Amino acid sequence: MTTIVPFPSNLLPGDGSPEWMSRADNAWQLVAATLVGLQSVPGLIILYGGAVKKKWAVNSAFMSLYAFACVFFCWVVWGYRMSFGDPLVPFWGKPAMSLDHGYLFERAFLGAFPNATMVYFQCVFAAITLILIAGAVLGRMNFYAWMLFVPLWLTFSYTFTAFSIWSTNGFLSKMGIIDYSGGYVIHLSSGVAGFTAAYWVGPRLNKDRERFPPNNILLMLAGAGLLWMGWTGFNGGDPYIVNADASLAVLNTHACTATSLLTWVILDVIFFRKPSVIGAVQGMITGLVCITPAAGVVEGWAALLMGVFSGSIPWFTMMVVHKRSKLLQKVDDTMAVFHTHAIAGTLGGLLTGLFAEPRLNKLFYGVPGQYVGFFYGFHSNKVHTGFRQMGVQIIGIIFVVFVNVVTTSLICLFIRVFVPLRMSEEDMEIGDEAAHGEEAYAIWGQGDKLENSSSKYGSSLYDDVEAGSHKKKHGGVVEMM
Repeated sequence: MTTIVPFPSNLLPGDGSPEWMSRADNAWQLVAATLVGLQSVPGLIILYGGAVKKKWAVNSAFMSLYAFACVFFCWVVWGYRMSFGDPLVPFWGKPAMSLDHGYLFERAFLGAFPNATMVYFQCVFAAITLILIAGAVLGRMNFYAWMLFVPLWLTFSYTFTAFSIWSTNGFLSKMGIIDYSGGYVIHLSSGVAGFTAAYWVGPRLNKDRERFPPNNILLMLAGAGLLWMGWTGFNGGDPYIVNADASLAVLNTHACTATSLLTWVILDVIFFRKPSVIGAVQGMITGLVCITPAAGVVEGWAALLMGVFSGSIPWFTMMVVHKRSKLLQKVDDTMAVFHTHAIAGTLGGLLTGLFAEPRLNKLFYGVPGQYVGFFYGFHSNKVHTGFRQMGVQIIGIIFVVFVNVVTTSLICLFIRVFVPLRMSEEDMEIGDEAAHGEEAYAIWGQGDKLENSSSKYGSSLYDDVEAGSHKKKHGGVVEMM
């Protein structure tokens, strides 16, 4: 005789907890989404606020805060459904609101939790993408132009790539692209879009390009720490389930990031004879970016190898290639977003195609045999499948680059019909006070203004991404992000 043990009353299904919903999965997804949100607010707010010149601290932080709020509004009103809703065309969804509780209580397109949770989770990913773009145009973009840029880029660029790659109806998703958590959708997109926007906005003042020291490195490190730890939710939340793959994704994320940071610091010591904390943060970021498309579908040894690549190849493009490229020196990418996100994101996408392990792909995608890394194709007699996977990864890179160059250019050209993209020379001389009527460090002692003491105490190797054209012995050194 079988004894039926009833569920405790708090676990019984109900109107707010239907039978299809996993309370554990839903709880973790909400926590993961909040961790990603903390990467932006306050993570990147204080990272940017500390990493820029003192006169731009408020403006840089405010651009991040505004982007987060604006994206959230646009996302629930039309953005989510354009990215994950019913298809309008193979790369774009139909616009619709995500506000009715009838829709929000329905089961999400993936996972055992409601649409409300998925809308929130995907929103914080969209928001951080715009904030990363801001890093390329800090120190001179007209705030009114930024207010227009955020909703336009979200609507006419981000939704294209998100639908194409992450929606089950997207054409690249159906082709079998592997982008575990946003190496393409977020990092490659933000790197290319940021670089393109920087081209159209124009450069900072010459003296700011020549010297742009961080105003508070310790504050910048606090933001970097939130960014790193928040990546636990960034990659750990993307299986949409509490399982071993989520754990693997988290472990691989931190292993790759630590290896990348160490690699970057070692290269700094070898070539510059001085370990730079700003360089260490750069290596941290490139490691986080590189592992993102692969986090839960590669073995631990591959994550370490990816860390070596992500700590060295972007270092080389930043320190050597940047100095020798007229285009890279012409475009004033304040936080080197092109190197830390476009280069590292591209690298991550390609390495994912090489190292993606078939069994882990099956665990993540639930489809046996379709997703096979190039190297594993030789071991499993699926050479053609491995070649095909690399081809799809490359097609994805080409698509994301093309979309972001075209849409970002069109958006910038449209905005400048109504407002200037760049602040006036006079306002850029002043900075925060001209843009917002506020200063980050307004009072010192008995009311005296805090003077810039950088000339007294010297500067870092990483004063500015453009420094290579002015300080040859440092070989094209960079600022942050």
